[in-house]
Amino acid sequence: MEIIKAKKDQIIARKNGKVKYWYLIQEGVVLQKFGFSEVKLEKNAIIGILEKDIFLCDYVAGEDTVLAGFICENSEDLKNLLTGQEKIRNIFLRASLEQRHQMLSLYSDLYNKTRQFHMFVETVYNDYKTFCGKYKIEEQSFLRMEHFNPLEMQHKAEAWEINNNNSIVKNYMQEYLQLMKKDDSLTVGAIMESAAQMRRFTLGIGEMEAYLSYNKDVLISESANDLLQLLFELSIKTYAKKYDIEPITKDMNLIIKVAEKLNVYNTRMLGRRLKEFKSYDYNGDMSQGANGNAGGENIRREIDIMKEDCVDHILEYAGFEDEEAETICKMIESYRDLPDRTSMDSEVYALRRKLTSVYYDIYYKVFMRAVKDEKTLTPVLEMFLNFGFMDVSFIGEEHAMALYDLTAHLDICHSEHIYTIYEWLKCIYKGEKVPSKNEFDMDYPAYLADLCKNGKLTSEQAAEYKEDGEKKVEFEIKNMFSSVNKMTYGKITTFCPILCKNDLINTVEKMLITSEKLENAMNEVRKIDYSAFYREVMFSDPDKGINCERIMKEILPDIILMPNAGTRVTMWQETTGVKSDTPGRFMFPVFTALDVDDLMLGVVGQFRWEMCRKIQGIRWNDVREKSLTAEYCTYIQFYRKNHDLSADAKEKIKSALIRAQNNYREVFVKDYVNWIKFESRGSFRLNKVSRDILVRYCPFAKGVRKELKSNPLYQNAISKFDVETAKKLQRFNSVYDKYVKAGGEKTKELKENLLFYQL
Repeated sequence: MEIIKAKKDQIIARKNGKVKYWYLIQEGVVLQKFGFSEVKLEKNAIIGILEKDIFLCDYVAGEDTVLAGFICENSEDLKNLLTGQEKIRNIFLRASLEQRHQMLSLYSDLYNKTRQFHMFVETVYNDYKTFCGKYKIEEQSFLRMEHFNPLEMQHKAEAWEINNNNSIVKNYMQEYLQLMKKDDSLTVGAIMESAAQMRRFTLGIGEMEAYLSYNKDVLISESANDLLQLLFELSIKTYAKKYDIEPITKDMNLIIKVAEKLNVYNTRMLGRRLKEFKSYDYNGDMSQGANGNAGGENIRREIDIMKEDCVDHILEYAGFEDEEAETICKMIESYRDLPDRTSMDSEVYALRRKLTSVYYDIYYKVFMRAVKDEKTLTPVLEMFLNFGFMDVSFIGEEHAMALYDLTAHLDICHSEHIYTIYEWLKCIYKGEKVPSKNEFDMDYPAYLADLCKNGKLTSEQAAEYKEDGEKKVEFEIKNMFSSVNKMTYGKITTFCPILCKNDLINTVEKMLITSEKLENAMNEVRKIDYSAFYREVMFSDPDKGINCERIMKEILPDIILMPNAGTRVTMWQETTGVKSDTPGRFMFPVFTALDVDDLMLGVVGQFRWEMCRKIQGIRWNDVREKSLTAEYCTYIQFYRKNHDLSADAKEKIKSALIRAQNNYREVFVKDYVNWIKFESRGSFRLNKVSRDILVRYCPFAKGVRKELKSNPLYQNAISKFDVETAKKLQRFNSVYDKYVKAGGEKTKELKENLLFYQL
């Protein structure tokens, strides 16, 4: 065990990080944070017990805390840890039961909130329609209710699980502990069963939090496009007709009370909205209206813009002169009115190309104004910047309203490593990220140097442009954005950046690629190909005996969502710059009808190949320098003469090369997908030679290796790999022991390197 001290508010484990340790809390408090909910873990609670490979929550020290960290990857590790340790056995058993109880308590609370929320919203909306009929007032359109459905949970806690848990914790805890402690199998089984249940409950909690966060604006929203506003406006019209408005105001007060109990709203926003209708003078000048009423009118005006004047609204914001704006409008109208927008006729093709060029000019101008004053952004502009929307007539009212609603929840497409194109360009503008390489593999400094070389810039101008946010954004849009947007769309010859209805073949909600979908897909790959994102980095401390030591570090890629409904993904850069310890860049469409897990597998395969090429340099395909790309290229190049391949295997390679247009990387990516998707489960899809290459350069995680080790196809290769890894681990332990004796500190990076050889 390793003793770890954490200060208050220090992150002990981060969501989506690999589970490398379990942590036993010896002193203090740790907060297990979900979305807006949290569980307080106190002394003898265990962090990591519910996770399997990836942390599902953030764990933050609620006060100064002392923890004991230990490696525990599976039931065998747990059994070895508990054998002969009566005290620890009791602590682990009790912790698993008490933490499961805490989790179920939170789960049950959220489950009740979610059901009540849905029922309440439906009831209030039905009341609104009843009031309109009763007082003969025309109903206002509220399309959000057409998409408002009850939550269909994928990760449920069954009633028997809740009852069983309550009986054990409340009535028979001591008896249960005494029974389970009698036998190793009973102890380990009870702990692992609780862990598996907690894992499912945690995923269920995530589903419910996401549902409430996404749908809360139906009831009350910052923009006032909600049921509260609908009832408020109805009360004004009802009062004007001399009817009693008490039933309506009663529902409005109920909305506020329910919102306060849900605990998912900003309290200041709730207070402001409550004040708007509480302070409204029904006997005052009806033409003036209250702030709340004005808000409602603004919302309706915004929706009118979305239905009729979206292009004008975008062009006006971009700052185009009337004549130029009119020319662009006519061009867009011509495209909109085409009977077949995917036609390959020369005129249609030319129109698409011209529109594409104009689109990026509009985008740049809208972005530059927006990034300097985001308060001026409207939902329509956000739809344009994030999704490629330009007009309702292109995608239909239903899709437009779904996008409109989505602008209030853009955070679901953003995380530490995941960005919409608008958020990404903001990072470029602010200098938080450097511009991507262009299609000629030239980065921004090299591009400026090339302009200087050709006499298009002076050295003074180049130095100025290097720090100019606007110039960097212009470079990113003209190069990476314009190229990748077309690539991720998938149909290059018929590409037009304006989002169209024929591309949205399912609902916006189902096609949207959220950060959660991407993180889950990436984590599924990391669970099997554990070394996918690890790189060798240098560590040195000459004063204490380490001159130059290569250690492994995991560096996750940045993922940018392109504003289109596409079918392809691409690995644009394997690293940010020259240094190998910088994140790569993966590009996905923001909407897709394809399986995100499959798309992620393909792009990680591309990354594997290109990362090896970068590391190997000019010798990437030289078999004398053993590497993934060198051995794979040799295998493909000389497959016809390879005696280890059957005639059937050779024919399959030939077909794969034809489909990949003789691109070796694409053949490898197909093999990699099969390797992760099927071979890791014992379903054999590769031939002997390709399997031998992948087992060495893309090794499975320890748990998968253990499952496959008994299979003759893998036995020798996995045994050899395990022996070599054990030798490396032994060497590093020896080096670090000497380093510590010399006064060095075993840093987080050094510990991570040791753990890498134990995965």
